[in-house]
Amino acid sequence: MSDRLREVYSRLSDRYASGDIPWDDPLPPPEVLDFVPSLEAGRALDLGCGYGRASIYLATQGWDVDGVDFVEQAVEMAQRRSKEAGVSVRFHLASITDLDFLHGPYDFALDVGCGHALDDEGLRLYRDQLCRLLANGGYFMLFARMKEVQHDDGESPPGLYEDNLLALFEEGFTLTWAEHSETLLADGSSWPSAWFRFRRK
Repeated sequence: MSDRLREVYSRLSDRYASGDIPWDDPLPPPEVLDFVPSLEAGRALDLGCGYGRASIYLATQGWDVDGVDFVEQAVEMAQRRSKEAGVSVRFHLASITDLDFLHGPYDFALDVGCGHALDDEGLRLYRDQLCRLLANGGYFMLFARMKEVQHDDGESPPGLYEDNLLALFEEGFTLTWAEHSETLLADGSSWPSAWFRFRRK
């Protein structure tokens, strides 16, 4: 595990242990709810699944789902919640950069705020795994915190530079949709964010 991932793991483990989980909603974000019904149910991969809200939703819509997270508390709760919801989801304790144990093809992959914590090497490994696992014509949907070069002071939380992200996924994927916004936090602060939808070539 890289130093960046160790740092992220420590921070997220502390948050799950304290119950400070602002993303703990019963349903995935509206962007997911808007898009998923347009797809024919198949195999789905939920990267950084947390407590499993997207995985469980996809399973209720007829998808065969694998959810991955590297925080044990999150995976345990996701397993509990999927049983309570009466759906079958395979949850795996693993890093999103180390998915060799999974076998494609998947028709849909989703990442709601996980990949933006990776460093450059982690992002390349992550992209390579998606290339391997996603079916031709399959969709990858990503929500991420974005960074702008002129405002990056080296101390802000992780995020992605859009040019770097698009260049990374240029080979093997086609960008089909993007939407930029500001994510508002409970303390009144905000940060730039964006949704991206890629299709595997």
